[in-house]
Amino acid sequence: MAEDYYAILGVARNASEAEIKRAFRKLAMKYHPDRNPGDAKAEERFKQVKEAYEVLSHPQKRAAYDQFGHAGVQGAAGGPGFSAETFSDIFGEVFEDLFGVGRGRGRRTRARKGADLRYNLELTLEEAVAGTEVQIQVPTWVACDECGGNGVAPGSVLTACGLCHGQGVVRIQQGFFSIQQTCPNCHGTGQENRHPCLKCSGRGRIQRTKKLVVKVPPGVDSGDRIRLAGEGEAGEHGGPPGDLYVQIHVKEHPIFTREGDNLYCEVPISFTTAALGGELEVPTLDGKVTLKIPPETQTGTSFRLREKGVRPVRGGSPGDLICRVRVETPVRLTKEQIELLRKLDESLKGGGQRHNPQAHGWFDGVKQFFEKLRPKGH
Repeated sequence: MAEDYYAILGVARNASEAEIKRAFRKLAMKYHPDRNPGDAKAEERFKQVKEAYEVLSHPQKRAAYDQFGHAGVQGAAGGPGFSAETFSDIFGEVFEDLFGVGRGRGRRTRARKGADLRYNLELTLEEAVAGTEVQIQVPTWVACDECGGNGVAPGSVLTACGLCHGQGVVRIQQGFFSIQQTCPNCHGTGQENRHPCLKCSGRGRIQRTKKLVVKVPPGVDSGDRIRLAGEGEAGEHGGPPGDLYVQIHVKEHPIFTREGDNLYCEVPISFTTAALGGELEVPTLDGKVTLKIPPETQTGTSFRLREKGVRPVRGGSPGDLICRVRVETPVRLTKEQIELLRKLDESLKGGGQRHNPQAHGWFDGVKQFFEKLRPKGH
C-alpha cells in the first residue's frame, strides 16, 4: 500500500498551503540527490516528497486525493492541470539554497544610491556655542564628467551580452535538473560595455576632493551630526548620490566645561576674600561680569549666573554659568606674613568653635567614632 502523502510531508490533513510548502522545502533540501550523492534511499525519498507535493499543492488534486486516496490521483502528478509555475517557484527557492545561485528570472542591475560619508569636524567651544561656517575638503567618488556616469565612451553604446544574449541569465546543469543563474559575464544586466570610458575605466565614477562649506548652527555639542544631503558618494548606474554626515567634536576648553546647556568654571579666590567678602571679575562667553562674594564663603560654594550658558541648538532660553569658588591657600609667605597668620590663628582659637564650626563638628564626630570602637570596661 502506497504511503500517505500527508505522512510523507509530515503535515496534518488540514494543513494550509503555506505549511505544505514549508514542509516540502525542508524535505527537498534534506533528500536532494546533490546533497546525498550515491544514496539510493535518499533519491527515492526525494521522488516521493516531490510526488506528494505535486498533488497536495494543487487544490483539485488534493480534493480528489482526500476523497478517493491514491486512486483519485493516479497519473496526476505532473500530468494535465499540474501547475508547473507553482512547482518551479518552490524549487527555485530550493536551488538557491542548494547552489547559492539566483532563480534565473532575468534580474537586471538597478540604479543604486551612493554610499553615505562621515566627516569628523573639530570645533572650539566658542565656535560650537556661537555657530560658525567651516570650509572642509572631502575625498569622494563623483559622477564621471566625460561619460555622464554611464561608463561608456562618448559616441558608443552598451551592447547585448554575448554570453547570455541580453537575457541576464544562463542555464546550467545541476545533477538531473536544469536551472538558471545570473550571467557571470554581465552580472545580470544583459549588456556589455565594449567601449568603456577612458577617463573612468568604465566605472562611471571618478575620485575627486570636494570643497564644501558647512554651516554650523549655534549650540551644537559633541556627538551632534549635520546632514548634507546629496554630498556623499555618487550613485552607480545613474542612482542618486549618498549623503554626507558631519560629526561634531568640541575640543576641551581651558576655563569652561559644558554639561547640557550649562557651563561650569572654577574660580580661585583668596583666603581674605573668602573671609571678608568682595567682588571679582569672572569670564563668560559674552565677556566679563562682576561676581559678588559674600563674607564667610566656603570653598566649593557655587554661584549661578542666569542665561550665561549655551542657547539650545533647537531654540529656547540659554543655560546658566555656574561658578564654583575654590579658596586658595597662600604660598611663598614672608616672615612677617607668617607671623601675622600665627597671631590670627591664636586669635581664632580663642573664639572656640564660633570661628570654625565645621572643623569642630568634624572633630566631634571623629571623637564619637573612636569612642564606639573602644572595648567596654576600658
